[in-house]
Amino acid sequence: MDFALSEEQTAIFDMAHAFGQEQIAPHAQTWEKAGTIPKDLWPRIAELGFGGLYVSEEGGGSGLTRLDATLVFEALSMACPSVAAFLSIHNMCAKMLDTFASDDLKGRIMDDVLSMKTVLAYCLTEPGSGSDAAALKTRAERTNEGYRLNGTKAFISGGGYSDAYICMVRTADGGAAGVSTVYVEDGTAGLSFGAPEDKMGWRSQPTAQVQFDDCNIPAGNLVGEEGNGFKYAMMGLDGGRLNIAACSLGAAQTALTATLNYMGERQAFGKSIDQFQGLQFRLADMETELQAARTFLRQAAWKLDTGAPDATKFCAMAKKFVTETGSKVVDQCLQLHGGYGYLADYGIEKLVRDLRIHQILEGTNEIMRVIVSRDMLAKR
Repeated sequence: MDFALSEEQTAIFDMAHAFGQEQIAPHAQTWEKAGTIPKDLWPRIAELGFGGLYVSEEGGGSGLTRLDATLVFEALSMACPSVAAFLSIHNMCAKMLDTFASDDLKGRIMDDVLSMKTVLAYCLTEPGSGSDAAALKTRAERTNEGYRLNGTKAFISGGGYSDAYICMVRTADGGAAGVSTVYVEDGTAGLSFGAPEDKMGWRSQPTAQVQFDDCNIPAGNLVGEEGNGFKYAMMGLDGGRLNIAACSLGAAQTALTATLNYMGERQAFGKSIDQFQGLQFRLADMETELQAARTFLRQAAWKLDTGAPDATKFCAMAKKFVTETGSKVVDQCLQLHGGYGYLADYGIEKLVRDLRIHQILEGTNEIMRVIVSRDMLAKR
């Protein structure tokens, strides 16, 4: 096995890291306090090809592998996991459109999607359906012109901020088989938003309910075929889970690097605290855990790229393991900073807050355990 990155992959990581450190990191805390990410950031990111990371080259995207994409999100999250995760959501939506949308719909929207003049949001979760996503109730009734939408989506990153919404809606009864996917543009009559959510972390990402009240869209805004929307939504989640894991990994690496530097400067009992063996052991444990997480994540991405039959299982395991490792590491980094770690100026407490949500979204880590155990039992 060759665990080394190729020259091209190293260049991808370095490009994303440089952009993050120059264009995102200096502003991360300001954007968090403002509760929003400036819209002009996204076209600059798109200039690097990051608006369609795994959109096919034929479709105008970068055509990267899922492993390549994890490198981008790991690098960007070293600057701010909230910003990096928001970009992951846009890319998941862009890939769904590239794969399943009609040529007419793609012809109308994809240029702006890839340039990120159009920022996309993913609308699956509802107030009464989270882990049981197939129980969604937002309905899309047929009209002479297309569909009339009624219902509410909850916890939507980019709600009231994004330019268009990829929405899973019910076109028929029957659980997952009755779900379809539609494209709803901002400004459509009947589309409205709840108040911005006051969140523990990811505070630079505007998050709100998305509401449909007799919201009419044309028939051409159906993505793919009626009844296949739940399948489309689930197909995007394996890659989304890898991306969120990568965001945990990059943020935890930043916290560990900052902690290593801090411990070399902080004096206690006549010497720097990095000279105490007990604290050195903590550093060694965190480094070991992060390296294990990185290897596991890249193995799962490789399986997804190669179409391995156990790719979904490995994506679930990697998501669980890496997000829990990331949260554990940033929490330990805060502890090693002592009281300073609790202060916003040092940036560690922000990472603790930002990474906590990673164990919940893209499927809770409890659901990841269900996926893994079901696979094990089926093969027994």
